[in-house]
Amino acid sequence: MARAAVELIDEQGVPALSMRRLGRRLGVEAMSLYAHVDGRESLLNEVIDEVVDELYDDPETHLHETDSWQDYLVRVAHGVRRSALAHPNVFPLVATRPPEAPWIRPPLRSLRWVEAFLSSLRQQGFTPEEAVYTYRAFTSFLLGHLLLEVAALTPPPAPVGENTPAALDLDDYPNLHELSSRLAENAAAQEFEESLDNLLTRLDAIRIYGPE
Repeated sequence: MARAAVELIDEQGVPALSMRRLGRRLGVEAMSLYAHVDGRESLLNEVIDEVVDELYDDPETHLHETDSWQDYLVRVAHGVRRSALAHPNVFPLVATRPPEAPWIRPPLRSLRWVEAFLSSLRQQGFTPEEAVYTYRAFTSFLLGHLLLEVAALTPPPAPVGENTPAALDLDDYPNLHELSSRLAENAAAQEFEESLDNLLTRLDAIRIYGPE
């Protein structure tokens, strides 16, 4: 059921998810779904769990014996980005729904993800302080980049009727007028890699000198 809900959101967005639509997709009466979930809010939590578990089951996101901690973080980052781009309508839910505990930070928001992440860092010799600092910095980096990136993939609904958005008048904004085409260029992948490299450099310094 959760997988069908993910597919529905992928295709039509979160507002389209209802028990009735999901029941129709599954070929059952909507009321029968309440035997499995309490309602739409519970279903949204299951949608999040489904996508997070999908990432957890990706073998590329787990620590291998030959990995450095940098290799591990790069593969987890790429795994989260693949998941976000595969489910751009679901990722904002992953990023913003209240987690199970206040110290759990999305998008690595399940208990077993947090445990696996911290355990992997400790195996690499991270102190408790370094592991927690890295978890916070890493999740902040992922959220900042990926929320912006998926927002560009999920434009607002087209206006109803014949009205169309008016073209922006940039006559009073000379820098925007000159640079608008450059600003519109999609450099998300390059920015992600550059920011990830910068984060790894900062974390390497933290391991040498300790968190501030």
